[in-house]
Amino acid sequence: MRCLVTGVAGFIGSHLAERLIELGHEVLGVDRFTDYYARELKEGNLARLRGEPRFALSTADLATDDLRPLLSDREIVFHQAAQAGVRPSWGQSFEVYLRDNVLATQRLLEATRAHGQVRKLVYASSSSVYGDPSGDTGDVPMHESSRTAPHSPYGVTKLAAEQLCELYRRNFGLPTISLRYFTVYGPRQRPDMAFHRFIAAVLKGEPVRVYGDGEQMRDFTYVSDAVQANVDAMEGGAVGVFNIGGGSRVSLNDALRLLEELAGPVRVERGEPQPGDVRRTWADTAAAQAALRYVPRVPLREGLAAQVAWQTRRLGLCR
Repeated sequence: MRCLVTGVAGFIGSHLAERLIELGHEVLGVDRFTDYYARELKEGNLARLRGEPRFALSTADLATDDLRPLLSDREIVFHQAAQAGVRPSWGQSFEVYLRDNVLATQRLLEATRAHGQVRKLVYASSSSVYGDPSGDTGDVPMHESSRTAPHSPYGVTKLAAEQLCELYRRNFGLPTISLRYFTVYGPRQRPDMAFHRFIAAVLKGEPVRVYGDGEQMRDFTYVSDAVQANVDAMEGGAVGVFNIGGGSRVSLNDALRLLEELAGPVRVERGEPQPGDVRRTWADTAAAQAALRYVPRVPLREGLAAQVAWQTRRLGLCR
């Protein structure tokens, strides 16, 4: 397959591009290298792809540039690009989220529809579309049919882009599939994400900053499982919306206890809960199992150990 991967220099996008190359596909990656975090980290994400004869990189802005050259001979589009982060999405920065998450997606969908030869567009959605289940009897696990009520501006933009995919599928027959990722972690995780921050602090002997009481529950998904879900979505005929969870549902406090076993003493500093943070997530993946044959394979201990090892190497430490 001739594939387009947007956000290719990012955490999931770079892993996905590598996997597609391993499977024998051809990949055109596109990234605009935003300053959300250091470009050198994104360049590092591309290290294994550089020099691959079946990989090419385009530096383009999906919100402004002519997208026709990117799609001219593509069969599959993996739309991973987005402005990430729940906490920074408030205030004046919301304009960036609208631009990069909503407008960019609409322009990509319109260009894909006009191109007419794309077999599938796979969109990277988020569990943030669900918001925060209210009370102890909230709707968990979260089903694709559960109410969507985003708890942050970021979640609003991810849901808007997902709904655009559904609109283009229903109105124009564009084969789109949206994968609602649940807390993806692993090597190359963004430096602002919890596990990356926690591990970096432990390895440096610094306190770990936790917002709230740490009893927030998360369904953690290892990056290779998220990548496999994309491959499954490409290869099958399924369209629509699917949860992609890792089946490793634990509290942050439990995750920190596991991290202590893997990386060393954890000193916790607690801060106030942050606007937009949800209390719990939990994916019902029955639909993805039935339609995509998706089954998460990496348990939390194994995946967290891999991320610890990667961050240890990056810091130049020996363990």
